Parts: sequence; structure tokens; C-alpha cells
Amino acid sequence: MKTYFIILFCLFSITLTRAQLQAITDKTDYPFYINLPEQEVLDQKAPIIIFLHGRSLSGTNLERVRRYGVLKAIENGKKIPAIVVAPQLPSGPWDPDKVLNVLEYVQQNYNTDPSRVYVCGMSLGGYGTMHFAGKYADKITAAVAICGGGNVNDACKLATIPLWVQHGNKDFIVPLSESKKIVKAIKACKPDADVTFTIIPGGNHSNVENIFRKDAVYDWMLKQVRK
Repeated sequence: MKTYFIILFCLFSITLTRAQLQAITDKTDYPFYINLPEQEVLDQKAPIIIFLHGRSLSGTNLERVRRYGVLKAIENGKKIPAIVVAPQLPSGPWDPDKVLNVLEYVQQNYNTDPSRVYVCGMSLGGYGTMHFAGKYADKITAAVAICGGGNVNDACKLATIPLWVQHGNKDFIVPLSESKKIVKAIKACKPDADVTFTIIPGGNHSNVENIFRKDAVYDWMLKQVRK
């Protein structure tokens, strides 16, 4: 009997976890997964974290976006006190207008905190993060770009929000120089810009994904509050 209740409890826990993850496929320009935090977080206006994936997860099978990044970290047991949104890009580069469309849908349909909106991404998603933050800096609180780069024309807008740029020094897919270039442009526009640049020793284009399995990136984002 005891074993039966243990199995029942485990099945209930798995069902509850899956219930927190929902696919939204026909409401916005990009289909996306949304993962809801515990009810007590939702009751107090939840922060939003948008995760933008790299090119390898592009396509029309939304399941692909669960392969790495923030959703994968959650599936592996990480508890993040925020609404996590993971859209899928069908092909090409990320379109900041379409990312905004996803953000606005979430804000209109869930109890969210407009002063705590974060975007993060890696590789192509790192570029997408910078592009989105560069065009809509007034819509977000802070951004984290990993092993990507950015358009130097966006530098002055990027300089208005906290940024954490991270890149491995052994990345032969997207060279470290791409992150160095955008950080230099941001600093040239605003020398005291709140931008942290972390060069990861031994980091290549794939192993930097473990950043999403650690607390530091979430702690940094969630402590930022837009005035």
C-alpha cells in the first residue's frame, strides 16, 4: 500500500510539472512554450524571462526548444520564480517585432510585473537578444547574451539597460571578437554603461550552455528592476 501511494505521488508530481508547461501555437507571430512558476509567484505579479534559442533549434517542431537553455534547466529540476517564455524561430534571424508580439501576449494574459522583464539567449539567440534589447530597450529590464554578438548601431540603446555579455575564449563558431565588438561600441556610446562582459576560459560554442543550469544568471536578472 505504501509503495502504491509513492507511485501515485510521483505520477501526480510529473503531471503537475507538465501542467506548468504550455504550448501556445496560434496566438502570436512565433509559437512558444510558456512555463508558469508556483502560484505564490503568479499571485504577486510574476517576472518574465524570455529565452531565445540558437539556429540549431529553429524549425516548426516546437519540442526542439526544450533541448537546451532555460526550459531544459527547469526540466532538470531548477526552480525559477518567473514566467519563462521560449518562442521558436522557423528560420533566419530573430525578428524583434515578433518577439515583442510574444511578450505583449504574455503581459496581456498573465499577471506579470512590467518592471521585471528579461531576455536572454545564446548563439543566434544571443544576437536576437541584442537586437530585441536594442530596438525595445524601453520594454525590458535587462538582458543576457551568450556566445553571440550585436549590431553596433544598437549600442546607444543597449547602453540604457543592464547587460551581461558572456562568451567562451575557445568559441570557433561565433568568435569572441563578436561580443568584444558590441561591448566596445556600448562603452564608446556610454562609458559608464551597466554592461558586464565575462570571458569564459575554455568555453566553446556548446559548453557555455551550462550557464543556464546555474543560479548566477537567474539571480543577476531577477535582481534588476526597471524604475
